Amino acid sequence: MAKIEIYTKATCPYCHRAKALLNSKGASFDEIAIDGDADQREKMIARSGRSTVPQIFIDGQHVGGCDDLHALDARGGLDPMLG
Repeated sequence: MAKIEIYTKATCPYCHRAKALLNSKGASFDEIAIDGDADQREKMIARSGRSTVPQIFIDGQHVGGCDDLHALDARGGLDPMLG
């Protein structure tokens, strides 16, 4: 099973959409909430090069945000990554 990390904020609708897609695939993930956590936010930016949420990593590989995750799924690339 793939190791999935997703940086989120509680009020982010894109975060909810990304998590819903992962849940629909039966994928478990580690959610890293950055609400009010400057250290985690800085870590996310350093890892992804982006300051928006969500930021999704599968087995350490940066997938991107919600739209990137859905595009990956649409072209058949998500399921193989999930294992």
